[in-house]
Amino acid sequence: MPVLPITLTMVAAAALINIWLMIRVGRVRSKEKINLGDGGNEAVIRRMRAHANFGESAPLVLLLIAALELAGWGGTWLWAVGYVYMAGRILHAFGMEGGKFGFGRFIGTIVTLLTLLGLALTAIYVAWSVM
Repeated sequence: MPVLPITLTMVAAAALINIWLMIRVGRVRSKEKINLGDGGNEAVIRRMRAHANFGESAPLVLLLIAALELAGWGGTWLWAVGYVYMAGRILHAFGMEGGKFGFGRFIGTIVTLLTLLGLALTAIYVAWSVM
């Protein structure tokens, strides 16, 4: 069975980012004394959405990375894509706070969209090139 170092590293990074996002939600909930849901609190909503946005895109990115690595398309470029995606998601989380970090939301969103698009198109190319 092949070991997939890129996939393993990116899944581990995603798990750590997910934990960090969960803690950020929990901290603001505790501070605002909100037991369940968002309580209509904008800070909680922003952090919950940052966490949810990560959960919406990370599985597809990780699956595409794994599929490409399994297909023999790993390498420096795939490492770079994974790291850039993770950095983009961190920027997005800070950007969801608004204020001076607001630009991070836009950058994180663009990085995520381009990552998904690039990986999807590469996967289609790889799939069709072996047929």
